[in-house]
Amino acid sequence: MADHAALGFDPAPGNPAAVLALAKKLSASATSLGEASRVVKDLVSHSSAWQGEAATAFRASLSRDLPRYLGSAHTSLAEAARRLTGWHDTLVAHRELAARYESQAAAAKTEEALTDVRRLAQELATEHAAAARRVAQTLNAATDKLAPKEPGLLASIWNKIVEDPADALSNASAILGAIGAGVALLCPPAGLAIMLVGSGLSLAALVMHTSDPKFRKSLTDGFTKGQFDADFWKSGATLIGDAAGTVPGLAAVASGAKAGTAAARAAIAAAPEGSALTGLAPGATAFRHAAWTSADDVRQVESPLTGWALRTSTQETRDRVGVGVAATGAVTAGLDYAPDNEAREHSATAVDGTRGVLEDAPSAIKKTGHVWSVLRP
Repeated sequence: MADHAALGFDPAPGNPAAVLALAKKLSASATSLGEASRVVKDLVSHSSAWQGEAATAFRASLSRDLPRYLGSAHTSLAEAARRLTGWHDTLVAHRELAARYESQAAAAKTEEALTDVRRLAQELATEHAAAARRVAQTLNAATDKLAPKEPGLLASIWNKIVEDPADALSNASAILGAIGAGVALLCPPAGLAIMLVGSGLSLAALVMHTSDPKFRKSLTDGFTKGQFDADFWKSGATLIGDAAGTVPGLAAVASGAKAGTAAARAAIAAAPEGSALTGLAPGATAFRHAAWTSADDVRQVESPLTGWALRTSTQETRDRVGVGVAATGAVTAGLDYAPDNEAREHSATAVDGTRGVLEDAPSAIKKTGHVWSVLRP
């Protein structure tokens, strides 16, 4: 305040030298980003300097977002540097005027003259503050474009679903399986219906995963090249889960088809003059009944290891443990949509793999054997 003792306040606070130094730094950064943007665009373009599968994959990954982000950042920093340079010039002019008012106030001979100078200084302070706010707003608008915003929770989940629909189907199947197991404790028919929907999703996920070259490569590289990395274990756990989840649905369809075909043939044989449509209604009824009964039987088949571990427990306890095991799959499926965390992903894979080896795979084998015993001629 000593520099403005006569006025009693600083009408134009600020440090022009610091503002100019920051503007120069931003301008240099903008130039660097512009050069980086040019280099990336050259890499993305199909030049003869780098060809082949790796070059194509690299260009594809770069061409998605990076050039756009670099271009936006370059434009934003250049605009910020231009705005700060303009603010520097305004600040210099305002401070020169403030110094003049301070001199006039110090030289004022009357109270009226001092009041007039302070009024002019106050007007300058108002104009200076308004100009500072405008510059701050433009700088905020520029920095908003520097980098992509983190998507919200729902947007992040949706992006992961779109990026990997096969995993999304596996996760949905695991969640429905847990919900179905829980509902079955209170209302078995409703729980069974939910679990059958989940089984259908498992089948779709299994088809999509096994038809994905990247998924197959992560498995084959483990066996042929010894690359037992995180991708191998995650793909293996996913494959076991998908395959095990398809068993109830396939068992229902197979049993229903066998019973429906037999019923349709019997109906046609009983009415020699009838057409093939004669067996349609009996066949459909038999299919529905046999499919539902078979699915319910398969639902109640326990894993051999779980059955052995709980051999002295009540059926209620066994059912609750089954729900708990299914719930672990739902939890790891849900964690797949949490923010990326390598340690958590490895832990989820370990849980899924352990459950697959100790519960899902033995259970699927036993269920398949049960279905086969029913379907055998």
